[in-house]
Amino acid sequence: MVEMHLLMVNVDYRYDPIYALGVVTTFDRFMQGYVPETDKASIFNALCEAVENNPQQFQNDASRLTQLADRVSAQDLVSWLDLSVSLPDANDLQETIRAIAGNVKFKYSRLFAIGLFTLLEQADPDLVKDSQWRNETLQNICRVLNLPWEKLNKDLDLYRSNLEKMAQARSALADVLQADRKKREQREQAIAGAGDSPSNPNQ
Repeated sequence: MVEMHLLMVNVDYRYDPIYALGVVTTFDRFMQGYVPETDKASIFNALCEAVENNPQQFQNDASRLTQLADRVSAQDLVSWLDLSVSLPDANDLQETIRAIAGNVKFKYSRLFAIGLFTLLEQADPDLVKDSQWRNETLQNICRVLNLPWEKLNKDLDLYRSNLEKMAQARSALADVLQADRKKREQREQAIAGAGDSPSNPNQ
């Protein structure tokens, strides 16, 4: 929310669907395992509305981009992102990308980088794991869109690192809860066993 607020008050900020995808993806990834699950939608809505954004617009644009990535190959998506080819039903989205490329005052953000990465990951998660392909692809996109490659790369490294740490933390918490549950069950069984023991006839 802090980063969203800082962007909103920047004179060069302009909303775009890739940024929206970054916001939605970041929220979904870092809120994995949140209980109760049913509260997540209202939390996301409150997060967006707190910085005067439309949560439904974020969700709709993020969904449209992920659906686009689902139906094309990673290479076609890359060609679309670097403005080499057009894709059916996505001309308006590409015009937004073209506007970003032509805007010398475009306000880059970590959330935009995450949205860009999510698109590639959605198109082919295995290919994105190839660091050479990923770096070469993102460098080329950065060149075409006039994005700061070194900053984007550092932001994505931090993002992936934080995801790994969150996954490890969830796993550790699950182990603790399982151990605690096992101890509780053993205590309950011991109490039940003591209650079922025959009385001492000498008492």
